[in-house]
Amino acid sequence: MQRRYAIAAFVLVIALLGACAAPAPAPAGQAAETSAEAAGTNPLVIGYTSSITGKLNVESTRQTNGLNLWMQQVNDAGGVQLDDGTAYTFESTFYDDESNNDRIQELYTRLATDDGADFLISPYSSGLTASASVIAEQYGKVMITTGAASDSNYTQGYTLVYQAYTPASKYLTGAIDMLQAKAPDVKKIAVVHENDKFSTDVSTALKEYAEAEGYEIVLFEGYDSGTTDFAPFINKIQQAAPEAIMGGGHFQDGSTFARQLSEKEVDAAYIALLVAPPEPMFAELGDAALAVIGPSQWEPQATFSAEAADAAGMRWFGPSAAEFTDAYVAAYDEDPSYHAAGGYAAGLILQDAIERAGSVDSEAVKQALDETDVLTFFGHIKFDTSEEAHGLQTGHDMVYVQWQETGDGELDKQIVWPAEGATADLISR
Repeated sequence: MQRRYAIAAFVLVIALLGACAAPAPAPAGQAAETSAEAAGTNPLVIGYTSSITGKLNVESTRQTNGLNLWMQQVNDAGGVQLDDGTAYTFESTFYDDESNNDRIQELYTRLATDDGADFLISPYSSGLTASASVIAEQYGKVMITTGAASDSNYTQGYTLVYQAYTPASKYLTGAIDMLQAKAPDVKKIAVVHENDKFSTDVSTALKEYAEAEGYEIVLFEGYDSGTTDFAPFINKIQQAAPEAIMGGGHFQDGSTFARQLSEKEVDAAYIALLVAPPEPMFAELGDAALAVIGPSQWEPQATFSAEAADAAGMRWFGPSAAEFTDAYVAAYDEDPSYHAAGGYAAGLILQDAIERAGSVDSEAVKQALDETDVLTFFGHIKFDTSEEAHGLQTGHDMVYVQWQETGDGELDKQIVWPAEGATADLISR
């Protein structure tokens, strides 16, 4: 059933925190809750942590912004309406995890017990989410994960943890498919990645796939999280003389790596990095951003629609990409990144399951999530329901973006792969 999506133009107060100057999420409940008692609805508490401080601030803040936008819209529309006439609005309780894995289990335990969260949303990053997943399962709380792509989190026997993102094993493999189709002369690839769980999983899967497809991996190296001087790695890259460089990690290190590759005038025709390139802020690197490619979970140009769902015989749920984008820009005065879209999509997935379940009981919602097969503005959503990989995302695919010059010399982000969704041809550096 198509539900109401009132796209409200509202403005949230944004604080600039951290060296990356990212907008901070509103305090718990401020951006999302309405008075359930006054509205005649029943409140549901969404619990999560956000990296308001620490190295994951940029990505996590935008993820939280997207989630808050979803809650605001649902509440403004009167809440989630069940078939028996019951309506539920949402309130949020969250804590700053400081991008620190040591805090996660304590904070998620507090959310699940003292704070009485009805449902959980994951923190940003695979490492933090791995710790949160233990608690969600322990206390019987359904948790939608977003910003958490590592496949291994969904092979631990959990039954209540569901992944919104395309798995890490597929993050950069599409870049190999792209090179095969668009740059067949490329044969040698250097892979330099952050030594965290997510980036290592992505890069290991990339290496295995590339070698199986006949590419030579001339360098495969990891760097410590927080690295700011990439000179030793760049020296090794130059010695290995690859035609393409892939890897990276998160926004801060990825941006620094791209800038230093440009400063050293590294001669590689293609660069594809994780996380950083799809962020609008990446364009602030200027020439260093030009032609850099990044895998994205979602882009505003994505053409998923109710019409496309009908044509494919699929069910559609939620707002269009344009409606989401317009509402996000109105709220935060910036274009949404895929991290923001992922935060919104996590809420949308939960809402869809509650509505189909006709209940907020965890077991009923779990059953509805197991049966999810839906097209949204974020893309296709479907979960593995096997014991071996329960909750792993099986429907959603990546798109690949590249920063290219516009006619007036500015930088613009274009979709270059897959071919059926491309807005521009792939260019070399």
